[in-house]
Amino acid sequence: MKQEIKGLSEVFKLLGEPNRLRILLSLGLECRPVSAVIAATGLSQTNVSFHLRTLREAGLVRGEPHGPFVFYCIADPTLLSLIEDVGRWQARRAGSPDSPQQTTTRKAQRHRPAAASAPTDRRA
Repeated sequence: MKQEIKGLSEVFKLLGEPNRLRILLSLGLECRPVSAVIAATGLSQTNVSFHLRTLREAGLVRGEPHGPFVFYCIADPTLLSLIEDVGRWQARRAGSPDSPQQTTTRKAQRHRPAAASAPTDRRA
């Protein structure tokens, strides 16, 4: 069980980097060259190459040589499904009346001081 948790923790740590998520989502179910990943994410070539190497070493993506280019693919399409599922879960939480964000907003609105009313001129 400890090894299983350690392995999961390492995967979540890898996926916790926003640029890596951008890269994985930009790959989708197709194999793409680095230039396409750069165009899709807006990240620099150095940044994309660094993260692709990290993802490749972790086994989350694989590189396929195509002539002078290397095309990168998600190693297991299940990973993309999991990321999309977590995204939908997060979106539901954010829109839920019981989500921490919504609860905090409601509490702040309840505790907001009432606007001071303008003094009225009672001379008539």
